[in-house]
Amino acid sequence: MITNRELGLDDYLAMARRQWKLAVIPALICLPLGLLLSFAFRPKYNSQSLVLVEDQVVPQGYVKPVVTQDVIPRVVTLEQQVLGRNRLRPMVERLGLARKGKTVADEIEEIRANVAVIPIQAGVVPTGSSSSSAGTTPASTLASTSAKKKPTPNGNSTAVVPAFNVSFTTDNARDAQQVCAEITSMILSENLASREQVAQSTADFISRQLEDAKHTLDAIDVRMAAFKRQHLGQLPSELDSNLKILAGLYSQLEANTQTLNRAQQDKSYNESLLATQMAAWRSTQASEERQSLQQEITTLQNQQVTLESRYTDDHPDVIKARNDIAALKTKLQTADAAETAKLSLSPELEQLRLQVHQYDSLIAQSNEDQKRLQQQIEAYQRRVALSPEVEQEYAALARDQDSAQKLYSNLLANRSESEMQSEMERQQVGEQMRVLSPASLPDSPSFPNRLLFAAGGLGAGLGIGVAIAFWRELRDKSMRNEADIVAGLELPLLASVPWVDAGKRQGGGVRGGLFPFRQKRAV
Repeated sequence: MITNRELGLDDYLAMARRQWKLAVIPALICLPLGLLLSFAFRPKYNSQSLVLVEDQVVPQGYVKPVVTQDVIPRVVTLEQQVLGRNRLRPMVERLGLARKGKTVADEIEEIRANVAVIPIQAGVVPTGSSSSSAGTTPASTLASTSAKKKPTPNGNSTAVVPAFNVSFTTDNARDAQQVCAEITSMILSENLASREQVAQSTADFISRQLEDAKHTLDAIDVRMAAFKRQHLGQLPSELDSNLKILAGLYSQLEANTQTLNRAQQDKSYNESLLATQMAAWRSTQASEERQSLQQEITTLQNQQVTLESRYTDDHPDVIKARNDIAALKTKLQTADAAETAKLSLSPELEQLRLQVHQYDSLIAQSNEDQKRLQQQIEAYQRRVALSPEVEQEYAALARDQDSAQKLYSNLLANRSESEMQSEMERQQVGEQMRVLSPASLPDSPSFPNRLLFAAGGLGAGLGIGVAIAFWRELRDKSMRNEADIVAGLELPLLASVPWVDAGKRQGGGVRGGLFPFRQKRAV
């Protein structure tokens, strides 16, 4: 084969016609070799089970699901939990898998290496259909689809139901089925236990948070009550009433002041009137005996002065004069008392005395009221003055109380919801994993695939034959056609001589000259 020219389809077909035996013979030899090679491997059996993840029975609008994680991450987590050594060891010992010289640890490692949990998106199930009808869906109809709701031609919405496959491969078909069934059962049990644990842990956590929130709220309520008692009348809600009361007290104080001034004026007027009338009455009602007694007292007082100028105080005449004066004064007082008793019998003077007494009582009461009003005004003024500081402290305390109350209410609602979630998980009406296709008993090994090995041997032999044939063509330098000659000589073209067919020439005429048109190159 000349390699310094471009090969066409005819060249390759010619090569295939020349070398087909060299390409077919290795393929026929490698076909049985590949089939024989498959018998050198130990057969492996694969058992599979299909688990369907069903949504919770109670609508999510009433009770939210306790687990919000997607199915795929949860399945991966469940797989890691189930394939733990402490979980696989009891299963290996119960099923008696550690045989043929294998230890329990070796068997556990083999199980961990050959178990596969593959999440898939299960087939589309109409939302109007029951779960029992969904459970009868064969595994062959399951397909990888998007996890969204899709409309159907009749207008009903459809929901994608997630699922996952559990498979196990080993050299014994019965062991493969048993281990696959055990792993599937352990995954379902672990899912139920983990969901119940999550629900219970959530309920316990919220209950503890609720107790802490209640203690905090009670403490804030106690502080609020103590603050209200301490600042009674100074709270922000009482500011308007304090201002109104203060304005009313100012009005009362002004009215009381006017009443007090008017009472004092009336009292002064009545006292002056009473004094005038009493002086007039006394001047008209004075007795002769009283006048004579006053004259005698005056005479004796003059004699006493004369005697004291002559004698000492111990002189009998001086003492006698003093005694006489004292006796006359006693008589005069008795006479005055009699006149006063007569004076009190006058109704006009008695009325004036009564009015003066009433004004005294009114003035005393007005003074007390004025003092009381002034004290109240000072107290309310202090309340109003302290109102901004009290309002700031009260606002901070009220804000803490409101936040604590909201937190307590939210936790109370969350606790009720968590209790419903726990009850839903206990009654198994939440999201459930159900075995749609139990672990199968394999009737033929999954490895090695005899047909695949034979096909591989056929393909390998065919490839070897093609490579040998191509290698032979590359080493062949024969010139089999004009293109090989032209490419091999690499000479310039000097002239072209047409080719004349002998049969055509006898038939009368030459087409295209003596020879058909050929390109000739000089030699």
